[in-house]
Amino acid sequence: MPASNLFNAEEILDGICGWVRIESPTYEPERVNRMMDEAEGAMRALGAAIERIPGTDGYADVVKATLPFGDDPDAPGILVLGHLDTVHPGGTIDGPLQLRREGDKVFGPGIYDMKGGMYLAYYALRQMLKAGQKPALPVTFLFIPDEEVGSPSTRAMIEAEAKCSRCVLVPEPSRQGNVVTGRHAFLRYRLHIHGKPAHAGADNRAGRSAIRAMARLIDRLEGMSDFERGITYSVGVVRGGQWVNVIPIECTAEVLCVAPTEEAFAEVQATMAALKPDDPEVTLVVEPGPVRPLFRASEGTMALYEMARQLSEAEGITLTHGQFGGGSDGNFTGALGVPTLDGLGVRGGGPHTHGEHLLVSSLEPRARLLAGLFESIR
Repeated sequence: MPASNLFNAEEILDGICGWVRIESPTYEPERVNRMMDEAEGAMRALGAAIERIPGTDGYADVVKATLPFGDDPDAPGILVLGHLDTVHPGGTIDGPLQLRREGDKVFGPGIYDMKGGMYLAYYALRQMLKAGQKPALPVTFLFIPDEEVGSPSTRAMIEAEAKCSRCVLVPEPSRQGNVVTGRHAFLRYRLHIHGKPAHAGADNRAGRSAIRAMARLIDRLEGMSDFERGITYSVGVVRGGQWVNVIPIECTAEVLCVAPTEEAFAEVQATMAALKPDDPEVTLVVEPGPVRPLFRASEGTMALYEMARQLSEAEGITLTHGQFGGGSDGNFTGALGVPTLDGLGVRGGGPHTHGEHLLVSSLEPRARLLAGLFESIR
């Protein structure tokens, strides 16, 4: 593993904070592209060949940065996979989630999920090169712009790149110090309910409220969650109605379903296909959305974990692993059977909330682990 004096937590933190200051909510592609510009510049400074793939379907660009290390620059290499979009809307950094430090915790939008991890991977490679060390295989960084909405515009690209790679490293946030060797499947759906119009103040009973029907359906659907088995249904977005004095005739809801096994995956699909409204005078359309497939640990993934475990053990750190919820682009690569080690990013907590933070104490050890993997994978 590279010498310890190459890694400095405060230096890493400064770099991460620079990226966090560039807010990049998924649905604002111009902001995400400013973040892509920053990542492109950082990788170009390392000597990477840059391919900037224009965004599609209203999302921002993808940045692919390749460094041809090793004896054969065309050999399958290491893919570093992660996203630079966040769930936090523009202006969050000036309001409810200001960039600030409280002891070991540093708060900010995307600092944990997952700008911290992608900067960490870049920094680890940069410090190796500064020390005159190089990975034994080519390294490609793929910066994704739409992971937080299921990677609908980039899944095919991610899978194609993974199939050409020896292995995939995903610096998504650490799970309480663990790395991730598997992830539950995630299924997204959009529900559309159509009701019957009426004047809300004059003839209320003549109408059928799409909002009321959706509220009942949401309560029933979320009540189907089986937490002991890890099967969950959650509605996070609801839209409906136009005027308060008109019975609403349209309502939509977005559903996120989690399935930890193949059997649970099939059960969720069957449940969603069989959904019906309580009121026969309203209609329901269930629209399937992006799916993150089940990622089960393969032999190759466990070999990567064992390598990481030994590197950590040499530093006096116990590194555990497991299959977890919280989808990532590692779902796609792991489901293909490509050796994938996920959860290599920063430690912290509060993802997708106004309490999102990293732990400064995790930065140097995690950078050293990533550098050790770059050095050891052959």
